[in-house]
Amino acid sequence: MLIYASRLIGTPVLSMQASSRVASIAAPIVDPDSLKIIAFYLSEVGRETNILDAKSIREYSNFGMVVDSEDEFVSKDDVIKIEKVLALNFDLINKKVETKKGTKLGRISDFTITSDNFSVQQIIVKRPLIKSFLDPELTIPRSEIVEVTDDKIVVKDEEKTIRARAEKEDFIPNFVNPFRTTAHAKEKDS
Repeated sequence: MLIYASRLIGTPVLSMQASSRVASIAAPIVDPDSLKIIAFYLSEVGRETNILDAKSIREYSNFGMVVDSEDEFVSKDDVIKIEKVLALNFDLINKKVETKKGTKLGRISDFTITSDNFSVQQIIVKRPLIKSFLDPELTIPRSEIVEVTDDKIVVKDEEKTIRARAEKEDFIPNFVNPFRTTAHAKEKDS
C-alpha cells in the first residue's frame, strides 16, 4: 500500500508490551543512498531515546505502528547506520528537482512510500509559480530518478516524457466499427 509520508507525522506508536500508545511519529529519517526510510524521530517519548529504527516496526496499520516495547527506541548514537545518515542532515522535503539537462522542475512537497518496507516510490514536486498554471504539481516515479545529491534530485529529461505522452495522444485506431453504417455502405445498398 502506498502512503504519503506527510500522513505518517503524528501516527501513534503502539507497544505490545504496554498495550497502549507510547509515542508518535515526528519525522522520517531517509537514507539518500537507498531512498528508504530507515528510522523515525519520535515525539511524546519523555526520554533521550527518541528514534525508532524502521526494522523494529512489527506492523503498520490504520491504528498506528506496532512495536514490541519501548526498548526498541534508540538514540542517534546507538545504531551506526542511523548515525551516519543523521550526520548527512538529508531531508527530501523542499529538495530541488531538476532534469539531467538542468531544467528546474520545482521542489519536493511530499513523497509516497510503501507500507511494507518504507521505500520511497514517488516524489511529489510543487512547480514554480509560472509553471504551476499548467501543472501545479508533478508526480515523479522512483524509476525516473537518476541522481540524489546534497542539494537536489536529478530526474530523466522532461522532454522525453512529454514526447512519449504526445505520441500516445496522436494514436488513431485503425479498426472499423461493424455496427456503424457509413455513407459509402448506404449508397451501395440503394
